[in-house]
Amino acid sequence: MLKLNNIEVVYLNVVRVLHGISLTVEDGSVVALLGANGAGKTTTLKAISGLLKVEEGDVTDGSIEWEGRRIDHSSAQEIGKLGIVQALEGRRVFGHLTTEENLLVGAHNRKERHIIHQDLEMVYHYFPRLKALRHNIAGYLSGGEQQMLVTGRAMMSAPKLMMLDEPSLGLAPMLVEEIYDIIKRFNDERHTSVLLVEQNVRIALNIAHSGYVMENGRVVLDGSADFLRNNEDVKEFYMGLSAVGVKKSYRAVKHYKRRKRWL
Repeated sequence: MLKLNNIEVVYLNVVRVLHGISLTVEDGSVVALLGANGAGKTTTLKAISGLLKVEEGDVTDGSIEWEGRRIDHSSAQEIGKLGIVQALEGRRVFGHLTTEENLLVGAHNRKERHIIHQDLEMVYHYFPRLKALRHNIAGYLSGGEQQMLVTGRAMMSAPKLMMLDEPSLGLAPMLVEEIYDIIKRFNDERHTSVLLVEQNVRIALNIAHSGYVMENGRVVLDGSADFLRNNEDVKEFYMGLSAVGVKKSYRAVKHYKRRKRWL
């Protein structure tokens, strides 16, 4: 289980980005972290994975616990060895390597060669397109194929917790549906916990068990996926639907009626 207890994050000892974030990811669950650009979602993932230190950020208050152990002062390498892996936003592939070489990079911390081969076949089972492209240079893959590749590379590390940052970004709707179906199957069949950062609220809540809505570095709403999917504020401000289920222009919104938790 992952627990964030009232954490604050500061960059360069000056800029506070997160203001008391608390959330829980139960074993085997899919949790969606929702919100607009700049809400602090990616920073939350980097705080968990230890990548904040690369960007001169630090968890200055609160704690992050994984399976009962504090990890907020651990290095990214130490956290990775615990089974926590983050697939970064923007389809970060090694462009000069082949598809299969990129996948094998995901298993660099593992030594069991026969199990690595089995997991490679497992990734190809989930993503048949990657098997057909395994000898192709990754830099020449399409955006959707690269997203499949970074997700498959995260699977190759045999994660206990897989964190995905905006897997739908810039992709066609049909391709987004395909990738999310695979993420759901992976969670169902492997019981791997998933923490999912998304702006596409509808697609994220279709596979999530629960979720948190972030705004300006704070959690403003949380609950089960059904609760968030049917919440009028979530529908209005994140799905563009009015209370009667029709599309609504943001220009018509005059009052922000959500009750913020921190008030």
